[in-house]
Amino acid sequence: MNPFTEHPRSVGETYWQHMAFAFRFSAKCFMAAFYASIHALFPFLCTKSASKIILQLAHKIGPNRIQQDDQ
Repeated sequence: MNPFTEHPRSVGETYWQHMAFAFRFSAKCFMAAFYASIHALFPFLCTKSASKIILQLAHKIGPNRIQQDDQ
């Protein structure tokens, strides 16, 4: 199998769909890290921002997107 399409196909996406999903996911991870950093310096700011993003991301990937062979 083609290594560029094997994993995307396993989660029901084309290469391009998977690339877009992964880039959006990555951007949201960076935002969560940014909010967590602000919260680390100023505990009274961004008290739920990072955790909300992480929960949204966890919901988006869900158990169906996790491959058993990655463990």
